[in-house]
Amino acid sequence: MTSSPPSAAADRERLSAWASELRAVHERLRAALRAARESSSSATADPDAPARELLLYCHGFCAALDGHHRAEDRRLFPAVEDAHPELAPILRTLEQDHSMIAHLLAGLRNAVDRAAGPVELRRHLEGIAAIMESHFRYEEKMLLTVLETLQLDAPADEVLGPL
Repeated sequence: MTSSPPSAAADRERLSAWASELRAVHERLRAALRAARESSSSATADPDAPARELLLYCHGFCAALDGHHRAEDRRLFPAVEDAHPELAPILRTLEQDHSMIAHLLAGLRNAVDRAAGPVELRRHLEGIAAIMESHFRYEEKMLLTVLETLQLDAPADEVLGPL
C-alpha cells in the first residue's frame, strides 16, 4: 500500500509553518517580557515579592530568549543561508543582535541575582525590550517571506528554541 503524495495545500501549509512559528515564538517572548516588566513594577505588602517574581520571570524569560537565539544561529540561519546566500549580510546583522541581547540579558541576570532596586531592574528590562523589539521587527521584515518557502525538516524546538 503506497501513500499518496501530499496535496499542494498540505505542502504549502508545511512550508509556511516556519514563518507562522517564528511569529508565534516572538509573540510568546514578547508576552514573557511584558510579564517580567509588570512584575518589576508591581507593589505589594511584601516588599520582597516583586523581586522574587522578577527572579522567576527573568530566569525563564532569559533562558527562553537565549535558547531561541542559539537555535536560530545553529539551525535556522544556516538553512536560510544555504537556500538564499544573498541574505548572508542580513543574517550576520541578526547574529550580532543576538550577541548584544545576550550581553543585555547577562546584565539583567546579574542585577536580579544581586537584588538590584526596581529602578535599575526596569532600566535593564527597558533596554532589552527596545533592542528585542527592534530585532524581532527587522527579522520578521527580512525573513518571513523566505521562511514561507524554506524547506527544513527539523523539529521546531531545534530551529527556533524550546518555546
